[in-house]
Amino acid sequence: MPITIRKLHRLFCAEIGGVDTGEPMDDATFAEIRAALDEYAVLVFRDQSLDDEKQVAFSRRFGPLEIAGKANPATGTPFARQSNLDIDTGGVIPAEDRRMIYQKGNYLWHSDSSFKAPPSLCSLLSARIVPPAGGNTEFASMTGAYDALPDEMKQKLVGLVAEHSLVYSRETVSTESLTAEMKAELPGAWQTMVRENPVNHRKAIYAGAHASHVIGWPRADGRAFIAGLNEFATQPQFCYSHAWRAGDLVIWDNRAVLHRATAYDTLAHKRLMQRTTVNGGVMTTAQPERYELAAE
Repeated sequence: MPITIRKLHRLFCAEIGGVDTGEPMDDATFAEIRAALDEYAVLVFRDQSLDDEKQVAFSRRFGPLEIAGKANPATGTPFARQSNLDIDTGGVIPAEDRRMIYQKGNYLWHSDSSFKAPPSLCSLLSARIVPPAGGNTEFASMTGAYDALPDEMKQKLVGLVAEHSLVYSRETVSTESLTAEMKAELPGAWQTMVRENPVNHRKAIYAGAHASHVIGWPRADGRAFIAGLNEFATQPQFCYSHAWRAGDLVIWDNRAVLHRATAYDTLAHKRLMQRTTVNGGVMTTAQPERYELAAE
């Protein structure tokens, strides 16, 4: 049977029915899902049968997967684990633990792996254990925000490049969440401030919390400009908030949306989310030599 598509927001986001991403899927069905991602940017699947192995298999149909670095408890695996549970003991991690401090950075509006070159295509987040209240993930349409910009602002964005850095964004939350070893593997990346979808040619603002400053501008001016863009693009009319249920899978296009986590009671309730991230394979702009050397 064909999949069903139900739009969840006037600008973007759709719930996909009639398919279980944990089961074998023919190429035609996957092609419909891939086309829907270009069209809606955020796809919601309910009541999925995913485990780790099945999620990796389905995610790889979109492209090669990123491997978690030293900053994530699931380092060395295809998963960026989002959880308040210790990966070894299963117990709740104390709020003052560096791992929980690090996750506070997820409360900032961001695009996954925009600090990498090339940046990611999309992320797939599956809900394994969810708290009874709180913990929504919010999404903001950067294509909708771009379309709403005044023409003079669109002109101003032409050709602009920003430096994206996980170290920068995390240190706006806490200077203790990253060790020196973690910082060493995160040199950052340069990214264009507007991205165009190669299929439908819609343009999107490319900014978020990882965007540190505008290349060639005084640093304070660039940061103020980025902050203004982020504030404009995350107004309520551009946003969708997803209330999780166990068994949900949400896929989002990191070229076209920002997202952020929201708070829940991390001491009273358990939460386990498994995220796989698909490498985009395409540079948005040339990289400075120091980043190229760091990647060798």
